[in-house]
Amino acid sequence: MASERLAIVVLVALNGLALWLLERLRPASVAGATRPRPVRTNLVLTALLIVVSLALGAATHARGRQAGVEWMRTLVTVVALDGLAYLAHVLMHALPWGWRFHRVHHSDAHVDVTTAFRQHPLETLWRHGFQAAGALAIGASSGAVAIYLALSAVVAQVEHAHVSLPWGIERAARAVFATPAMHRVHHSRLREETDTNYSNIFSWWDRVFGTYRAPRPDDAIIFGLEGCGAPERQQVAHLLKAPFVPCPRASTS
Repeated sequence: MASERLAIVVLVALNGLALWLLERLRPASVAGATRPRPVRTNLVLTALLIVVSLALGAATHARGRQAGVEWMRTLVTVVALDGLAYLAHVLMHALPWGWRFHRVHHSDAHVDVTTAFRQHPLETLWRHGFQAAGALAIGASSGAVAIYLALSAVVAQVEHAHVSLPWGIERAARAVFATPAMHRVHHSRLREETDTNYSNIFSWWDRVFGTYRAPRPDDAIIFGLEGCGAPERQQVAHLLKAPFVPCPRASTS
């Protein structure tokens, strides 16, 4: 499983680089979006996520099924773990203590590909707990879990990317998958928008559970959180202690 996770890291790094270049060639036109900023903070938090994920993967590997891929079982694994990821995400918004950790992700005032893995290490632990419990419950193979992790990571990067897709393609894609325009709504600082569009891979979770909010071409979205945008609050040291420092909930209109 260690080699599989290292392969995922390489895949995600290459995908991130490609999206970073695409952001510069075809940036999204979003009213209210801020200008690009230095990404050192996000890259450090991404590195922490990789270290924690690799450590947690090694710790739970011995409990999994044998390696290998059966495509039907893999499909079940991907759908089941994505559903649990949706639940974990919803709870991080609904539970006050969960939001304290998740706001590290939402406090980014410029959403781009580097935002995808900007999260507090304890949020990583929370998400891994749902993933591990689900994998054990359905007897998922390590190969199937690796495929889920790779797909989840790549889609997370795509949906956070500051890119503009042709609207017809965007609309068709989000019939099945979460898309950049759909996820940008989730990063609005307005709470009634923040508390929508939780899906990671498959967009149908939001449609089924009533949390879907269709994006519009003329959306004016302001990213980040009120009171949390000061430069000193965006440093790694502050973000690691941010769950224990007051910061207001996303505002309402």
